[in-house]
Amino acid sequence: MIQATRSTSATERRRSSPPTRRRRGAALEAALLDAAWDELCAVGYPGLTLDGVAARAGTSRPVLARRWSDRNELVVAAIRHRAALAALDPPDTGTLRGDVLALLRQLSASVSDIAGVLSFVLADYFDATGLSPADLRERILSGTPSRMAAVIQRAVERGEIGPGRLSPRIASLPADLVRHDVIMNRAPVPDDTLIEIVDRIFLPLVLADRPEQSKLGGRA
Repeated sequence: MIQATRSTSATERRRSSPPTRRRRGAALEAALLDAAWDELCAVGYPGLTLDGVAARAGTSRPVLARRWSDRNELVVAAIRHRAALAALDPPDTGTLRGDVLALLRQLSASVSDIAGVLSFVLADYFDATGLSPADLRERILSGTPSRMAAVIQRAVERGEIGPGRLSPRIASLPADLVRHDVIMNRAPVPDDTLIEIVDRIFLPLVLADRPEQSKLGGRA
């Protein structure tokens, strides 16, 4: 379990941090966001300050303040950065079943890395900001292309499913179930559970008028 306790002061971290070479542009921003993530995990949202993040990053508070006006913006940016590090191109196996299953395997592995923070440390963030987990997710994913949308669009173009079978809730259902399982169990989702989500829940919904398609690609 992530312990949201302050182990060292900003001054102590600054003194103990090794010298770093001057960073600019994207390299500097990545270092700042890595530091923000690490600080969030170490001290929790109540203890998170721009000064503390600056000290961890080996820089000054104004460097952070020029990019993010407050810690709320910084937290969203840090989570977006963390999620982007794990992002992969949408799989293209040639079948809807194969693509969705591959995508869920990717998602399970990547989401489990941040589930602890989202589940526990950020409870204080939601209390302080009045936002819901859904609000935060929308901010994090804003402007980010949906890999599931790409997978579904290819399946529509191949004629595997008809767009009339889809709704936003159905399209997001497989990923939502994976995220729920990861948050509840704080571990990657077992492969047999991923297969069940695809074969017994998702495909019967989108391929209801072509039941034979639910066996596309065979069992994994």
